[in-house]
Amino acid sequence: MTILDDPTLSRLGAALADLPRRGLPPVETWNPPDCGAIDMRIAADGTWFHAGTPIRRPKMVKLFASILRREPDGTTVLVTPVEKVSIVVEDAAFVAVEMAVDGASEARRISFRTNVDDLVPVDAEHELRFAQGEAGALKPYLHVRRGLWALVTRALTYDLVALAEERDLDGAPWLGIAAGGRFHRIAPADAA
Repeated sequence: MTILDDPTLSRLGAALADLPRRGLPPVETWNPPDCGAIDMRIAADGTWFHAGTPIRRPKMVKLFASILRREPDGTTVLVTPVEKVSIVVEDAAFVAVEMAVDGASEARRISFRTNVDDLVPVDAEHELRFAQGEAGALKPYLHVRRGLWALVTRALTYDLVALAEERDLDGAPWLGIAAGGRFHRIAPADAA
C-alpha cells in the first residue's frame, strides 16, 4: 500500500483541504476523537516513514509536520478537526539542519532552520536543552512548538558548543550559551 492509498491518511488530507493555507493550523484548539495508531514513524535522523517506506515527497512531510502535536501523555499525534492518530517518534520530531548566529553574549541571536523548513529563533519560548547521548555524547535540542523538539545535527552541535561560556549560577559554575536574552545551561562546568 502506498501512502496515497492509506484510507486514514486520505481522510487526514481531506480534512485539511478546506483549511486556510496561511501559517500553521491551530491544532492545539482541536479536540477530535482518537482513532488509534497508524504505521508512521519519524526516525532519529528525521526521515519520515509510512508502512516501512520513506516518505520522499517533501511537501507531504511538511504537511504532516504542520499537524503534529504532542499529547499530555507524551504521545505524538497527527491531528485534524475531525480525527487524530498517533505515530512513533524515535528521538525528536524535527532535526535542526542550519544555524545562523548574530551578535555576542547577551545580545546574541541564534536561529535554526529545521528539516521541514521551520525557522526557529532561540528565545524564552524556543529554548535549548542538552541531553547526554550514547557514550556520553552531547545532544542539544531546540523547542520548536507544541512540546515538539528538534535534535541539533552533530555538525551544528560543534558550532553551538564553540559559543559556550562559563557563568556562575546559584553559586556553581555552569557551561552554557547566551542567546535570545537567556543563558541556556549545558552542564556544570566541573563535570565538563
